[in-house]
Amino acid sequence: MLVAKPMLSALPAMLYHPCYSELNLPDRHRYPITKYRTLYQYLLNMGLPENAFTRSIPVTAEQLAEVHCPAYIQSLADGTIAAKAMRRIGFPWSEQLFQRSLYSLGGTLQTAQTALNNGIALHLSGGYHHAFYAEGSGFCLFNDLVFAAKTLLHQGLDKILIVDLDVHQGDGSALLLADEPRIISCSVHCEKNFPSRKQSSDWDIGLAKDCSDTDYLQAVQQSLQTLLNWHRPDLVIYDAGVDIHQQDELGLLNISTGALYQRDLLVLQSCVEQNIPVAAVIGGGYQRNVDALVQLHLQLFKAAFTLHGSNFAGKIET
Repeated sequence: MLVAKPMLSALPAMLYHPCYSELNLPDRHRYPITKYRTLYQYLLNMGLPENAFTRSIPVTAEQLAEVHCPAYIQSLADGTIAAKAMRRIGFPWSEQLFQRSLYSLGGTLQTAQTALNNGIALHLSGGYHHAFYAEGSGFCLFNDLVFAAKTLLHQGLDKILIVDLDVHQGDGSALLLADEPRIISCSVHCEKNFPSRKQSSDWDIGLAKDCSDTDYLQAVQQSLQTLLNWHRPDLVIYDAGVDIHQQDELGLLNISTGALYQRDLLVLQSCVEQNIPVAAVIGGGYQRNVDALVQLHLQLFKAAFTLHGSNFAGKIET
């Protein structure tokens, strides 16, 4: 399928919903659930208008069944899922959790669809790459990256590349896509980190602990150059996880904020230069200091603002 060259507007398209941070978790829970609202509020405080953001629309259980087991979906919908399965996911079950997941998957799908027209689209959520067909893991109930990609194949795209730069391997994505050659799974991650049992992506690079900025950016650049030239995808879905950062509490790499920005700019710019639409999700990041964490997620927005020629880029520190 030929995709028309997208024209970059004054701002990248951005997708958000308030429910992303509306989840009651136990005190000191490891997941930084407030980061989505904090990120959104920071962007508003910079001067971005509210109408720059599109509200996410939830997917349905029927749509989810294109990627996930119907019985698993139903067990999460009605709360009959086993306690052991919820412990592997890492959240206590709640109706709120299930609904939040539906909105987040819908947001990633909308982001991907919007990128086809806008060139760059950003989702203030997403990156749930540890979810498998009939089970969740690592704070992931359903796999938004695979769901969006498979849905867009049904809507006419021929080839999609998932560039997963979260510090943890996208094991769920790899297994879900093992028999789907039209969706290329790429994961550049820390080798000695969760998950302990890795799956086989189409392109895997496992980096050593304490990997430096130079080695990291070289690995990303070589991966991008190879995969974009080999596959010429109709769309790139980019998981811009910031848990590669040197201050991340679960990351184990040694990547600076400056290199994080350079990475995000490299991915977005490589796609723009080859006229390939790119849909980015913010992915993982684990710090108790949510304000510091949000500064890292903002590097993705700074990169997008830079490419759009927006003066908002100058309001975000690197």
